[in-house]
Amino acid sequence: MKIKAVVWDMGGVILRTEDWNSRQELALSFDLSLRELHDLVFNSDSARQATLGLIDHKAHWMNIARAMELSEAGLRDFQKRFWAGDELDSNLVSFIRKLQDTYTTGLLSNAWSDARQMLAQKYSCLDAFHYSIFSCEIGLAKPDPAIYEYLLNICGVKPSEAIFVDDAIENIDAANNLGMAGIHFVNADQAVSEVKFILEQSNQGS
Repeated sequence: MKIKAVVWDMGGVILRTEDWNSRQELALSFDLSLRELHDLVFNSDSARQATLGLIDHKAHWMNIARAMELSEAGLRDFQKRFWAGDELDSNLVSFIRKLQDTYTTGLLSNAWSDARQMLAQKYSCLDAFHYSIFSCEIGLAKPDPAIYEYLLNICGVKPSEAIFVDDAIENIDAANNLGMAGIHFVNADQAVSEVKFILEQSNQGS
């Protein structure tokens, strides 16, 4: 089947933590391990609610502030230090933009209510995708098969016509189980190389 769509994850793929020093120092300042800090922000009940759009990102951060006994200024400092090492992979985004002439490009992210505005305004990269789907906006999250089916319907493609790139293996497994061509993101060079290979194979078979 000829590939018609290439879909990407956000966090850990196009937007990655490249410098862990600030986050590690933040964890130590609260006598937490990096894993405990990560779980507080991303894997708590509050985070899951924000991911599904049951609460907005501000409510989630207020829950963190209460849990950590942070003042308003303390929360702002916490957020600044937590995100300090995150960078957009501009080269990867440029590659995705080049795909747009031939393929439908998509973004599929488990994300909170501020994600769309952040990518559009702070990082100016949302235009690299024909379709952008955020879990908080539709009440579905990876690896639920329903969110992939939603994506495929929006893009107008069959599972066998889509590549999906994500850094979480459980999300790749779910995509593969539906018949998509899942690529487990390890680094940008590896992911781009695998995308190109699948596209070349697809074109040769057409």
